[in-house]
Amino acid sequence: MSEQNRGSRIAGTGSCVPERILTNNDLEEIVDTNDEWITRRTGIKERRVAMGGNGESTTALASKAARRALEMAGLSGRDLDMIAVGTVTPDRQFPSAACMIQRELEATGCAAFDLSAGCSGFLYALGMVNDAIRCGSCTNALVVGVERLSTILNWQDRGTCVLLGDGAGAVVLTAANGNKGILSTHLQADGQFGDLLYSYYGEDVPPSLLEGIDTKPFKLAMEGNRLFKRAINCLADIARQALEHNGLTAEDIDLVIPHQANIRIIQGAATNLGIPMDKVYTNVDKYGNTSSASIPIALDEANRKGLIQEGDRVLLITFGAGLTWGASVLEWHLRGHA
Repeated sequence: MSEQNRGSRIAGTGSCVPERILTNNDLEEIVDTNDEWITRRTGIKERRVAMGGNGESTTALASKAARRALEMAGLSGRDLDMIAVGTVTPDRQFPSAACMIQRELEATGCAAFDLSAGCSGFLYALGMVNDAIRCGSCTNALVVGVERLSTILNWQDRGTCVLLGDGAGAVVLTAANGNKGILSTHLQADGQFGDLLYSYYGEDVPPSLLEGIDTKPFKLAMEGNRLFKRAINCLADIARQALEHNGLTAEDIDLVIPHQANIRIIQGAATNLGIPMDKVYTNVDKYGNTSSASIPIALDEANRKGLIQEGDRVLLITFGAGLTWGASVLEWHLRGHA
């Protein structure tokens, strides 16, 4: 396969979420909120929370998602040339989550690294791995988005603790002939707005309802109103850039899989693009905002439900801390789903 005609396609998808479901009614016992308020403002009804000592570490969740993606692709860890992981909540500062996942998959010898881009981590990793395959430096790669945001929440801040959840999603990328598969990925950032969503050092005692949950020595802070407005504009702008780059219009897209941050952000971006919501896949009601894991979890669900067919054009769009945002256009060439 010549480098000129070399592309990459998704050959397998997988996901994994913790067993513990935390509902909006549960949150009424933790902070001053209620189901109606959360649902109306966010579209979220429940989220998953990884409990400490329950085999639901960042590494464990990601490894389960990765195995499911590899199984669909008909590959094993030994076939991988690269593992890229988008996360801001690894189990350890070092070694990387990617190296810990590599050990679990027995993928010794391949390149492995983490990438921190907030909620855009998965799409940033996808773009970099796609470039590596296109230039011929690898043939088979694993891209993972995984978060345990429950470990960095201030459970007394109702503006953030109701939004976020835990989970992992993964895709296997493999080299493909011609301009098919991942048509292009477009990534942007603007650090001037980093104060809209950031982490700060601080301890927090988890509520009794979540006794035993893991915690980290930093917490998440967000300026929601300003972030909301900028997210809609950035998502729509980067999506148009991706479509124009590929000579496409919104009408050419069969399915949009956005970052699952908030149903109102998703609806606003869809309206801005002129794309009807029946072409937009959402699961924010079940999982909340799982940051870099949200797109690969949703992609795996849509794939396994048979909502993406051979030849469909899929648009991925994301927005996260940094600020970072991005879009990717896929032409689907994963034969069958399981």
